[in-house]
Parts: sequence; C-alpha cells; structure tokens
Amino acid sequence: MSPHRIPAEVLSDLAADILRRHGVEAAPARLVADSLVAADLWGHQSHGVLRLPWYCARLRSGAMSATATPTPLIDQGPLLLLDAHDGIGQVATEHARVQAVRRAKQHGVAVVGVRDSNHFGTAMFYTRRAAAEGCVAILTTNASPAMAPWGGKEKRIGTNPWSIAAPGAAGGVLALDIANTAVARGKIYLARNQGTTIPDGWAMTSEGLPTTDPAEAIDGIILPMAGHKGYAISFMMDVLSGALTGSATGPRVHGPYEPTARSGAGHLFVVIDVAAMGDRDAYAERIRQLVSDMHECPTAPGYDEIVVPGELETRTEAANRAAGGVVLPEQTMTDLLELAALVGAPVPDAINV
Repeated sequence: MSPHRIPAEVLSDLAADILRRHGVEAAPARLVADSLVAADLWGHQSHGVLRLPWYCARLRSGAMSATATPTPLIDQGPLLLLDAHDGIGQVATEHARVQAVRRAKQHGVAVVGVRDSNHFGTAMFYTRRAAAEGCVAILTTNASPAMAPWGGKEKRIGTNPWSIAAPGAAGGVLALDIANTAVARGKIYLARNQGTTIPDGWAMTSEGLPTTDPAEAIDGIILPMAGHKGYAISFMMDVLSGALTGSATGPRVHGPYEPTARSGAGHLFVVIDVAAMGDRDAYAERIRQLVSDMHECPTAPGYDEIVVPGELETRTEAANRAAGGVVLPEQTMTDLLELAALVGAPVPDAINV
C-alpha cells in the first residue's frame, strides 16, 4: 500500500484554520502555515507541521502573542531594529525580510535586527525569498539551550541556526540552512515521532553518555558539529542574534516546545543587492561556472552525483508535489488531528482518511 499523501495546499489550509482559531489573523496564519508546509515539502519535516501544536500551545498560554506587530526601535535607513513584542517569529522575520530587501534595493545593503521574537521555522524560507528578488541574504537566530559549551556537560547555548541564500543561474536559488549542532534538535523530535533511533554522534544523555535514544537525547545534550568549531560558531551567532539586537542570550532563550516561557529569541537579517555589486549577468555567469565546477567534479566511491546548496530541497519539493503532496509521520498526523479537534477545525477528507 502506497503511503498516504496530503496535498500541500490542503495541509496549509488546515494549519492556517487552526491558527486563526487561536486568534491569529488570516494573512499571518497563512504565512506561518506556508512556512511549515514548505519545510515538509523540502524534506525537512523536523521543521514542518510537527511544530504547529507547539506554537499553538504557546499562543494559548500567552507566551507568544497572536496579534503583535513588529515596530521600529531604531531606523537609520539601511539599518533597522525591530521590536517583535513576543509575537510570532514568522511574522516578525517576514517583516524584516521585506524591509531588508526594500532597503537593500535603495542603499545596496541593509541590516535588520529583530528583538524579542519567537521561533520562525526554517531560516531558508526567508533567505530563499530574498534571493528570488535578486539579493544575497544572511539570516541568523538564536535558540534555547541544546548543547554544552566545548568542554562542558550542561546545556548553555542553542543550536543557533543560520542561512545564506543567493540568486542562482537561470532563475534558480542557492540556499544553505544549518544548525551548529551535529543535527537540528527538531530532527531528534522527528525521530521520536517516527519511533526510530538516532545515529551515534548526535547526542549525549543528561549524564554525558552517548545515546541513540531520541527521548534521552531530548533530555540530554546535542553535540556540536565539527567539535569545538560548532560551539564557537553557535556562540558567535548568539552574539549577532541575541546580544546585538538586545534580545535574550544563552540559557535565557526559550524554545517553541516550552508552552509557557517567554522566548526572547532574536534574529539578524543582512541583505545585499546583487545589482549594487556589479553587472547581474556577469554575476550569473560566475555562479553558473561555480555550480558547473561542482557538478563536474569526479565522484568518490559510494556517490552518484554532486549537488550544491539548495538543490536537494528544490528537487524534493518538485517530487513531492508531483507525487501528490507530503507524507506525515504517524505521530505528527495524530498530533495534528488532536489539535484540530481541540479548536473545532474541520479536517478535509484529503487528510482525514
């Protein structure tokens, strides 16, 4: 029996309806829903609708505001600092993206900081949009503690992910989105929902012992990528996202799976207009050559091809759409249906089968 696929638009409609029933207005609800479903389409289900029940629990408790609108604290043209007022992370970050792109088109470069926000989903959701408008974009954020500082045994700093995206050749987009840990924490939650173990080298228990049990990993410590380098990068992302914007830092940041704690997360968006740096056609040719250099590299044993950042997500989305939509893990589906029942949201036949 083939797996049950849910059309992306149907899934987004349900997610948006659930958010509206939590007091979120229509346009922001659609933005959040689309950001989560985009992650599912890209194959990053750790950041997909799996997170919707977490967001809604925070909305119900008041830890995250359903209606807050970002307002400027500092506006110096190419530099803008926004106060998110504990609002929805996607709303604040998309507002920052729109402002950053507009100001970069005017000044060549723009920097937009966001203070006191919340989890915003997948970072490349925003950087890819900026790249599609002809800009190179860098987005950083901080997160609640997930790993210990190098040499420590207690969680003190987040995964603090970041994304860089740029216009590709022939209208495409190049995009990087990574956490500074061996794995994004959401992938451990996804493994728990799927009932699978996690690989060695991802996490330790709270006692500092290696584990392949996702439940133990959630209660324990996620390991940094590249040893001390991952810790150092994560620390500096906290400087950019938290300290610089006036948001919380380190263990004072709280995550989306904490239903009642104020987040205090901060973000920093840097956008450069490609056209301001020179001829766009010449840039596109350099990108084409760079991508070609990678694709034409001889493959090592066990590899069939070489891809560039963002290529797998573009392919996966196309394949999922062609196949009829996304397949959700059983636990994610159960959580979604329970959430819909909680707020009285009707479940479309395409989902409730």
